[in-house]
Formats: sequence, C-alpha cells, structure tokens
Amino acid sequence: MSDPTTSNEDPDEQFYRDTEAIAFPKIDDRQLAMLDPLGKRRTIRGGEIVFKAGDRDMGLVVILSGELEVVEQRDGNELVLGTPGARDFLGDISMLTGTAALGTARGKAEESEVLEIPAVQLRRALAELPGVSEPIVRAFMMRRQRLLRDREFAGFRVVAPGGSREGHELHDFLQKNHIPHRLIAYEEPDGQRLAERFNLATRHLPTLITPAGKPLRRPSLREVAQEAGLMRHLVEDGETEITCDVAIVGAGPAGLGAAVYAASEGLRTVVLEGYAPGGQAGSSSLIENFFGFPTGISGSELTHRAQLQALRFGAKFSTPSSALTLGFSDSGYSGELELEGCGATLRARAVIIATGADYMRLDAEGREEFEGSGVYYAATALEAQLCRESNVIVVGGGNSAGQAAMFLSETAAKVFLVIRGEGLSATMSSYLSRRVETRENIEILRRTAVRRMMGGKRLETVELENTQTGEKQTVQTAAVFSMIGAKPCTQWLPAEIERDEKGFIKTGAEVAHARAWQGLERGPAPLETSRPGVFAVGDVRSGSVKRCAAAVGEGGMVIAGVHQALAALPR
Repeated sequence: MSDPTTSNEDPDEQFYRDTEAIAFPKIDDRQLAMLDPLGKRRTIRGGEIVFKAGDRDMGLVVILSGELEVVEQRDGNELVLGTPGARDFLGDISMLTGTAALGTARGKAEESEVLEIPAVQLRRALAELPGVSEPIVRAFMMRRQRLLRDREFAGFRVVAPGGSREGHELHDFLQKNHIPHRLIAYEEPDGQRLAERFNLATRHLPTLITPAGKPLRRPSLREVAQEAGLMRHLVEDGETEITCDVAIVGAGPAGLGAAVYAASEGLRTVVLEGYAPGGQAGSSSLIENFFGFPTGISGSELTHRAQLQALRFGAKFSTPSSALTLGFSDSGYSGELELEGCGATLRARAVIIATGADYMRLDAEGREEFEGSGVYYAATALEAQLCRESNVIVVGGGNSAGQAAMFLSETAAKVFLVIRGEGLSATMSSYLSRRVETRENIEILRRTAVRRMMGGKRLETVELENTQTGEKQTVQTAAVFSMIGAKPCTQWLPAEIERDEKGFIKTGAEVAHARAWQGLERGPAPLETSRPGVFAVGDVRSGSVKRCAAAVGEGGMVIAGVHQALAALPR
C-alpha cells in the first residue's frame, strides 16, 4: 500500500481500492451449502427486476451463474453501481436494517440463476451462522461506507434554501439515521434544475426527493422516516396490539446495549426511538476514552455499529416512534406502552426505560430565532463546514463541550469556550482539559454567559457578559454550540415510577419501600424501578455515571434483572 502522505492519488480512489476485497467477497462452497437450505433458486432473465429502489425488507440474493446489474435511476438517467457475477451477492446495510433499497437490481445476462433468501431467514443466518454472517455483515457495512463517499451517488436528495433551518433539520435526521443523501441549495444550479424538473417553488421547500424519484414537499420527519423505511410497521393493518418480551424505550448507548444483550439471548426485543439511535453520544465527534478504541471513535459510528449488532440478533427498531404513556395491568405483562401515531399498544413482559436526557436551552435573548440556523446542540462535519474559517462559540465545561471545541478548532478561525466557572478541572476529564487549554485557537472565557443573539436569516453576532465584572463584549460568530447539560426525559411516565427531586428515575434499594413491591417474594434488582418488571438505565437513571461506557454497561447488566423478572411472571 502506498504511503498516503506521499502519494498523489485521490484519497477516495485509494479507499475504494483498499476496501474492494472487504466490500465484494465471493461466497465459497462451504458458505453456499449453509445458505442453500434457507432460500429458493430461480432464473432471472435479462432486464427482469429483482428489487426496485424504495423496496423494503429484501432478502439476500446470491448469484449462482450469469450476471446482474445494480443501478441508481436519477431524473431519467442511470448510474451503474455494480455488475455482480457468479458467487457475488446483492445488498448493503438496508438488508439488515429493513430500510428502503437505494438502487434497482435487474438481470443483465440473457439468463442468470440466483438463490433468493427471504429477509427472515437472512437474519436467522446472520445470528446463527458465524461463518456466513461475518463476511456478509462486513461487506454490507463497507458497501454503505463506499456509497457515502461516492460523489456520483445521490441517494435521497433534500432541496432547501441555503442555510435554512428546515433543510438542516431534514439533513440532520437523515444523517443521524445513516441514510445516504445530498443536501442541495435551492439557489445553486443543481437546485434550480431539480426545481424545474419537479415544479418546485419556494413555498414547497424543503422538498425530499426519494431514490425512486418521488418528491415530498415540506415533509414531516415521520413522512421522511416512512419513505426511508426507518419507521417499522410494528402492527399489521387493523391490529391494535403487539406483544414482546422486552420493550426498550430509547436507543442511546444504554438502550442499544440492552438491545444487543436481550436479542442475543433470544428475547423478543422491540426498540422505540424518538429521533435517531445514538442519543447524545451519537452527536459526539470523537470519543477517545471508550474501552477498546485506543485512537478514539466517533459517537455516531460507535452507536451505529451497536444498532447493527442488535439488528443482526433480531431486535426490531422503529424510528421515530415515541411512547406516549406507560400503563400497567395484571395480565402477565409488566407494562403497556401507547405508541404515538398508530393508535396501537405495545404490551411488554419487561420494559427498559432508556430515554436519556434532553438538551438544556441557553437563556439568551433571540436564541429561538436561530435554532438550527446558528444555534446547534451537536458538532458534526456539516456544522464544521458551515462555520469554516469563522469564529464559533462553544458553551459548557463538560466533556461534550471540550470534544466539540477540539473538533471545531480544526476548521474554525477561533473557538471561544464559554464557561460559568473559573476552570475546567472540576467538570472535564483531565486529558481533554489539557488539550483544550493548550490549543492555540481556543480561548476560554471564564465566568461568562451568553446574553443576546443577533442577526438576519442566520446568526451573526453574540453578546457575552462577564458575570463577575459585568463587562460585556460582542463577538462576530457563525454558530453557537450549546453543551450546558440536560434534563431527564421522564415527563411521559406515570406517578408509579418514582423519581428524585431532579426528575431522574430511582432504582434498586431506593424503591424497595414502594407499594408495588410489598408482599412479593423478591426485591427490586439494582436497575429495577418502583414497578416490578420496569427498569431504568443510562442517563435517565438517578445516580448513574453520565459516561458512554457506563451507559453501555448498564444496558448489558439490566438483562440479568430482566430474566429474573420474566421468571416471576405467569406464562
């Protein structure tokens, strides 16, 4: 391999070459013998469609002879993504997640023989046949990474005015759910071309254009999720109830950890997530102190891998899906969750609350005007690009603020880190605080608060005040990143679930006195709440350590308590 520091080769071209073998392995005789009983063989003729862009829950297609082709059909033109032949297989992450296919597959040779394995059997194979699952899952992941780097591939397209709040919201939702897409400014030539083709006026923006060429004008996030296949149909048409062993509300690190262990141990597992898997950790640009990653890993990549792991073991995810209420009965189920938007009830033998905490808002004049157009709660590559060579402000003294400041300092002209206290040592990990304090283009403003935000369509200036001296200063800035903490997402819970004075859920010995526990042969497990069979993990739990690794640990540990609770329930 050539040295990337001396080679003149395009980094993307080098990436494609280096990952070719991982992305496109051949199915050998031993693997084919394991897969053959799970599917059916059939003949595909030239031009015959195997699956179309937008289809969901596709199975695995192994080519036994002949040749197929996969294309992206875009505005009357075609981009050939690949021409797989004998012993190749079709698909990427969407076959594991059940999301919408991004391309169309069809026969290329006059006649080809394929083995088609239904989605249900594919997931079974990925969970039970490690000799098959490892190369297939690795290939799925690498193919998605290659698509995300492909400058020619479009995927979903969001057409929006440059810098618009609504456009940024759609981009953020798709990005955090790992759906390949492009954000296209309406004013640019590509935006004008699409506006003409789909007859779009400014009142129609933002518009989402699907890989199948369908325009959705001013769509809601639920509509976007349905088109992308993120919102799973947990109940069939006409049904009002679904049952499972474990319902996990929230897919941050704690919820994902619980999903992996629950599903891998054979429990029927359903995960409800209100926005995107990953929680606050998913917004972290780099987590450097997570076990097993000596050079660090982005929160988005870490939590996405965890979700794929849970999916591989059979967990079902639905996004955005929120639980409106939690009720109880004596029917052998620990909890009954009313689901938003579908009028259905999810009856679970055990419930794990992993809803985390919500970002706290800055108490600054004008802040609401610039939400999504200058005020952000995560520092991702998009925000870094928006404020390139500009001044930015990061507010907060914790690890998330320090990570954001370091990440943004790579592209911003200057980063102002605004903190309430005198220093960082009490609130930030020492390794991180030392880096922040020695970074040349980071200036720490101690005992300072944001008082006012000003600008036109986008944020332009911010007024800061020294809370000790009363001195004020105005800073020109493209963005304020608020990292000032969070409050627990527990407002939807009934009074039976006891909470502390700050709203965090009590567990273990703290709730042994609760009425629901009186007269039972067992006491609450360490992560069990005041209601038997209902658990709380991660940031939402009173007394939890607010660290990513700790949340993952609680997610794994809680399943031991779940088994204990299930054993006490009537079948």
